[in-house]
Amino acid sequence: MERTADVIIIGGGAIGLSTAYHLTKRKVKTIVIEKNYLTSGSTGRCIGGVRQQYATPTTIKIAMESVDFFKCAEEELGLDVEWYAGGYLFLAFTEDEEKTFKKAIEIQQRNGLDVSFISADECFKIVPMMYAPGLRGGAYCPSDGQADPFKVCYGFAKRIRENGGRIISSSEVVEIRTKGNKVHSVITNNGEEFFADVVVNAAGPWAKDLCRLVGLDVPIEPERHEAMITERVARLWDPMLVDYRPDGSYFYQRVTGQIIGCYTPDPNVPGIRTDSSLEFFFEMPRRMSNLVPALSQVSVLRHWAGCYSMTPDGSPIVDETEIEGFFIAGGMCGHGFMFSPAIGEHLANYIVEKDWGLPWDEFKLTREFKGKEALR
Repeated sequence: MERTADVIIIGGGAIGLSTAYHLTKRKVKTIVIEKNYLTSGSTGRCIGGVRQQYATPTTIKIAMESVDFFKCAEEELGLDVEWYAGGYLFLAFTEDEEKTFKKAIEIQQRNGLDVSFISADECFKIVPMMYAPGLRGGAYCPSDGQADPFKVCYGFAKRIRENGGRIISSSEVVEIRTKGNKVHSVITNNGEEFFADVVVNAAGPWAKDLCRLVGLDVPIEPERHEAMITERVARLWDPMLVDYRPDGSYFYQRVTGQIIGCYTPDPNVPGIRTDSSLEFFFEMPRRMSNLVPALSQVSVLRHWAGCYSMTPDGSPIVDETEIEGFFIAGGMCGHGFMFSPAIGEHLANYIVEKDWGLPWDEFKLTREFKGKEALR
């Protein structure tokens, strides 16, 4: 077995696979090591929404580039990833929400995004069955959408192998060896050693633990989030509905007919946890049917939990660390799948050419983490 590569990527989720795909496109010898199976972490537990509505320029650009990839993913990856541009509609019920959305829209429009603040009447035209007394309007971007995380990752993996890369599953990295201040190799729980000058930590909720193997403490903390999906129903509406009220939620209708969604727990549930709660099982259908009463008779099929990997300011960490050749691509704050095409391409570009291709201060490990992503 060949155990030497140019780059070793730890983690077989969307970020790790995208990075490996873009590296192998450049003929970089790449090995992906996944401790379980591909998409077994956060990626396989996300709800598949893809938006570009963020409040900082680089994040907006990354999201827009990712949407450009998803639009062409069938041609790029050789399979239908169920991309559907149904849009996102952020609902404003308070003056503060309206101000926050309009402030973000100014930045988004300056960066070329097709987004606008629309009136309540226009919101009801887009989602006629919505019940939302007191609605002031909404931030609407019709080019936002959805894709299937499993199909996207399968496509990445297929192309990685076709390009000569290797994917090793059921193999956990338990040691990262350095020589001097430079990464040298990784050791797995099977006792195998793999050598490379570059190692990328794309381990999602386990990113902090992996950094500790080289003596680094990074500000990434996992927390549990739950999600739910219903049976298939006839087409009801298109956009993801984002309701930030205390009893609000985020949900949309998949191109295949199911309603899928989640809400942010308050208080948050820290740690790497995939246990699901009865509270969410009862609460999520209530919240969905409060906003769209037609859903009150729709049956829930499945309920599950996964992890967000949070940073103090709500933006990812994608950077080379103080250990030469050791990179981190983590802290995606629940947005890893939707960011993955562009994050992977820019990280691959930096590894090969030492150029991020965009202003990168928002994602630097050494930033001060003072701000906060307004559209969480």
